[in-house]
Amino acid sequence: MRRTALAALCLAAAATAGLTGCLPGQDKADSKPKGPFAGLSGGQIADRALKATRGASSLRMKGDVADDETHSTITIDMALNKKGECAGTMSMHGQGRADLIRTGDAVYMKYDEAFLRAQSKGESKADTDAAVAMLAGKWTKMSVKGQDAKDIASFCDLDSVLGGVDDGNSDATRGKTSTVDGTPAITVREKDGKDTYTAYVATKGKPYLLQVDGISGAKEPQHITFTDYERPVPAKKPAGKIIDLDALGG
Repeated sequence: MRRTALAALCLAAAATAGLTGCLPGQDKADSKPKGPFAGLSGGQIADRALKATRGASSLRMKGDVADDETHSTITIDMALNKKGECAGTMSMHGQGRADLIRTGDAVYMKYDEAFLRAQSKGESKADTDAAVAMLAGKWTKMSVKGQDAKDIASFCDLDSVLGGVDDGNSDATRGKTSTVDGTPAITVREKDGKDTYTAYVATKGKPYLLQVDGISGAKEPQHITFTDYERPVPAKKPAGKIIDLDALGG
């Protein structure tokens, strides 16, 4: 089934963590819309938000997205641009944290002990302890051309994150006006069964997507904000010693 614009925006919000989950609802445009975007249905507003968001050269995604496979939550805070640069953090199911930077031809990552142990389930205690001793709290490096770094690097490219989103023909319900961190916004909503997703679209300046809230089939709440449009991404090579994982693998 073809995803509508708002549903695709929900997907884009989760894409940095490699997730899916939004599906289209029914079109129930207001019969007498007033105020911002007067005369436009919820679907038309969602389409405008999609176009504006896809046109941005950079932005920052921050919040919690549901992982339907594990029925848990992934927390992300990532700035990324169309040059393929990114800088931010990720926490998997509340089990530790990983820092991520992509700049130039390299991906840099730093993991804390809790993250490494959580990702080492199934490994022997000796191997896990060795990995923690070698990597915890230290920056690592991989070439973006290497197989291990390709998937990670794709999350850093804004065009890749939003590239699978289609324009036009959104089915969405127009909601009330609101604010997101002081920015005036209007809500548009889609529903699929017991899943409901609400997007907040800026009503001043460009109609950027500001926020997506929802409850997934896994019953985990989702909340993610889109900020720092058109701002430089703070992607710089980390200072100090860096462990070259490609060299270790070779």
